[in-house]
Amino acid sequence: MDRRGLLKAVAWIGAGAGAVAAGIGRAAVPAARRKPIVLYCDLAVDPRREQEMLDAFHNHFLPAAQSFQGRGFIDLKMLKIRQVIQGRPAPAAGINYRFQLTYESEEQRQVWIHSAIHQKNWPLIENTVLNRDYLVLLTDAV
Repeated sequence: MDRRGLLKAVAWIGAGAGAVAAGIGRAAVPAARRKPIVLYCDLAVDPRREQEMLDAFHNHFLPAAQSFQGRGFIDLKMLKIRQVIQGRPAPAAGINYRFQLTYESEEQRQVWIHSAIHQKNWPLIENTVLNRDYLVLLTDAV
């Protein structure tokens, strides 16, 4: 066995021993192998309230979400849709923003969305949309 292979084997043995010691056993997946989840929301933000939404996102919601770093939060973006370059179907009429949230796991995202800080700050964004029946996609990184 080469040195790299030996080091990998030692790391796996150590990770396995740590998992057993933590009471997790064989169900544990090493952090390096876990794949995050990404949630997308396609939003039709009222053009008259666009700046209000952006201010709420940057000054309230994003800092609140970032407070969950170390508790599963990885990344959060608010993306303004510029144009459809190729393919159909295009986003529904009026969809002008895509919200993108990345978390280490769906279980950790659930903790975030049920937290008081999320409950306080999400309405600042949601109150600016024209239709609350927006598309929400939960995806797994592969």
